[in-house]
Amino acid sequence: MMVLTVLIITFFLPKQPRFRYEFQKGKVWLNKDLVSPFSFAILKTSPQVNTDKQDALENVLPIYRYNTELYSSVEEAYLNEFDVKWRGNAFPEEEKQPNKIASLKLLKGIYEKGIIAINPKHQKGRKYYDISLLNNNISKTISTQDVFTVQTALDYFNSTFTSTKVKEKEVVMNLVEDHLQPNIVFDEKLTSIVQNNTINSLSTTRGMVQKGELIIAKNNVIDDEVFQKLQSFKETYEAQTKTIGDSKLVYLGQILLVGFILTLLMVFLSMFRKDIFNDNRQLSLLLLVITMLLLALTWSIKLNMPSLYYIPFCIVPIIIRILFDTRLALYLHLLVILIAGFFVPNSFEFVFYQVTAGMVAIYSIRNLIKREQLLLSALFILTAYFICFIGIALLRDGSFKDIEWINFVPFIISVLLSLLAYPLIYAFERVFGITSDVALIELTNTNNKLLRELAFKAPGTFQHSLQVANLAEAAIFKIGGNSLLVRAGALYHDIGKIENPQYFIENQNTTLSPHDKLPYEQSAQIIIKHVHKGIEITRRHQLPESVIDFIRTHHGNTRVDYFYQSFLKNSPEKFVDENIFRYPGPIPFSKETGVLMLADSVEAASRSIKNPNAQNINDLVERIINYKLEQNQLDNCDLTLKDIETIKLIFKTMLMSIYHVRIDYLQNV
Repeated sequence: MMVLTVLIITFFLPKQPRFRYEFQKGKVWLNKDLVSPFSFAILKTSPQVNTDKQDALENVLPIYRYNTELYSSVEEAYLNEFDVKWRGNAFPEEEKQPNKIASLKLLKGIYEKGIIAINPKHQKGRKYYDISLLNNNISKTISTQDVFTVQTALDYFNSTFTSTKVKEKEVVMNLVEDHLQPNIVFDEKLTSIVQNNTINSLSTTRGMVQKGELIIAKNNVIDDEVFQKLQSFKETYEAQTKTIGDSKLVYLGQILLVGFILTLLMVFLSMFRKDIFNDNRQLSLLLLVITMLLLALTWSIKLNMPSLYYIPFCIVPIIIRILFDTRLALYLHLLVILIAGFFVPNSFEFVFYQVTAGMVAIYSIRNLIKREQLLLSALFILTAYFICFIGIALLRDGSFKDIEWINFVPFIISVLLSLLAYPLIYAFERVFGITSDVALIELTNTNNKLLRELAFKAPGTFQHSLQVANLAEAAIFKIGGNSLLVRAGALYHDIGKIENPQYFIENQNTTLSPHDKLPYEQSAQIIIKHVHKGIEITRRHQLPESVIDFIRTHHGNTRVDYFYQSFLKNSPEKFVDENIFRYPGPIPFSKETGVLMLADSVEAASRSIKNPNAQNINDLVERIINYKLEQNQLDNCDLTLKDIETIKLIFKTMLMSIYHVRIDYLQNV
């Protein structure tokens, strides 16, 4: 994956040297005297080129074609319909031929002169406009005043055609109106070709700078004329360097640099974040973020974007901070900025802007648990950019008056684009299976559909889960860990009990238990099955694997001791397969899953205390946690002995608060 990332990034990066000088209009040239090493043409400015194009297009007349074949079809249709109309109106037969010949002659004359389809786009507020009329590949310039429109042709026919009877003339007029259509039509394609050829033939230069000529002397102000010379020199230089040197060696240099940077990232992950280094999904996410941002930079350079500060570089530390941690976010941001610094102008200034803004972005988002935090972070980033902008401007010019505030606009756009981090985080979560704090907050909402179902079908289990969540969250917060993840895991750890809630004691409201009629082995399997069911249900509802881990580990591989001991007591002569009474595991493998196992066992056992006083609660917590240690259930999670003592103290304190027990005893422990 790393090799592929290096190849993709370096394949699209610019392959030629960049112009070494940075300059701005109105600023002082602080470099040495600049003498042209070669002759080059002075390019026109964009406004000058646009003005020339506009003037040239004004002189290109729209091209219309004369359709010589149209009249033939019109004449045939007119004659056929004339006879039908004449007979249909029962006009005298002896008057038909004179009217037919006279009207057809007028119609032919109109078509020979031409009927044009007026185009409002060409009128430009005028009644008439000039056109280039193409007839039999011969072009001539005429005015639309010299030809008919459909309406003027009809008016002309009406004023010229004479008939002895009004009714006959009315019929002929209607017939002529039906057969008048433009035979001079606009040829948009040919006009566009002529316009493009005209524009392409325009010169984009105005004068030359000869080899050895002084472009600008040191400490001179860069006025409009000198600025255009410098801009022309820069473009000519960059165009020439494309043919200088071996592009394969340039590519090799880029591979070495980008590869070295990404190797440093891999070393960092292998030393400090082995969980990411060993997870291809998370690793591919990091490489994808790097690739996307650097491709955006490459795209901006190739499009000659006015400012590269439009690119939201701070989106990287925001996303990585929310999905992973602060240290990785800062490290990855620095690596991306180091790579980008090779290909941007004013590299030091660029790196200073982006590193400081990235640090502010990371510090402003400790945990994204409220939507307004992203907006506040954007405000802090914008403030950081503004402070840097003012400082650099004063360092350069030493005056507030000379600050060009318009140059701060790209930073504002960049900060606004950084808000895209929110939807991107959601997309990355879904695609790469990573769980952010935002997703955990949504999962811990008790109005969640799955939790509402648990509260309705198994209210006792729901209350148990809430108490376990409170205990585990308080403990993990004290010893250090992801409290949101623990709370989510606690709320869903017994979700499998919604399948058969009546088989679990916290949901039973009568003295009779359905287990009384079942063999001990079957009862044990029903209890154990809630783990499998929980995994199935949560996967069906597309919960993150990090939450499902709490379901599969909250009992580890312990036995269902009540039914196991009952089986031994009542059937001593039978062979017992201990695996029937044992949970499948695995045992907890993180601080969070280990704390949940302890909280679950302690809370469940505390419900059986008949006299909940300080001594009983203290003994209960000690006994439960020590038993888990003896059963090797905490071997794979990185809980220290100090952590366990802290957990015990928190559990005792909270259970005494729940059962309204005085805590004087604990103060003396």
